[in-house]
Amino acid sequence: MNPADRVIVPLDVSSLEQAIGLLDQLPQATFWKVGLELFVSIGSPILVELQARQKRIFLDLKFHDIPNTVAGACRAAASYGVDLVTVHAAAGRKALQVAQTAATEGAIAAGHKPPTLLAITLLTSLSSRDLAFDLKIPLELPEYVLQMALLAQESGLGGLVCSPQEATQLRQICAPDTVLVCPGVRPDWAEAGDQQRIFTPAAALKAGATYLVIGRPITQAAEPATAFNRICDELATVL
Repeated sequence: MNPADRVIVPLDVSSLEQAIGLLDQLPQATFWKVGLELFVSIGSPILVELQARQKRIFLDLKFHDIPNTVAGACRAAASYGVDLVTVHAAAGRKALQVAQTAATEGAIAAGHKPPTLLAITLLTSLSSRDLAFDLKIPLELPEYVLQMALLAQESGLGGLVCSPQEATQLRQICAPDTVLVCPGVRPDWAEAGDQQRIFTPAAALKAGATYLVIGRPITQAAEPATAFNRICDELATVL
């Protein structure tokens, strides 16, 4: 993959018009993330638009529910012909297992290649303190992430969403073809925002990330295309 293919740009807007505006500003971006805000606002027309432009799609709806509901949601999501779909590892082993089966069934029934299911290990907005004091989880953050990753692997999922800080450890213990998608990536020249566990783009790739989700440094830049190209230039130094 060339540098541009490693960057997933989030469409964190609430209308089709705004989304098309971003797509028009960044024709060189090949991979786009559709999250909760946009999908709840307008539904599948954005997926149709992306497919018409021959873009890859990360459908990031972070399913977390009882197994039957997660399975139904993954079956429906896979029928759209997207590339990546997220579920929370904390939904549990049974939910992850039926999600994988349902996603494969849904894609094949619709004539598409099955998407890679990504298990979210821990949101990158959460810190060690949040884990201990707010969520009352008596594990150190790296150990918790490792346990969620192993659960996802054992359940048959092909990828993980994790902080770049955990990517090196996960790359060592997961199957070689495991897809690691890392949010919490910020260039040195960008603000951290609400991310707590961040790396620069080059450092994240070195740590073992497959794809980098980079939003505001690109989409809120005065010139998004220039910011995107600047990040790709940084990635080219380590690829």
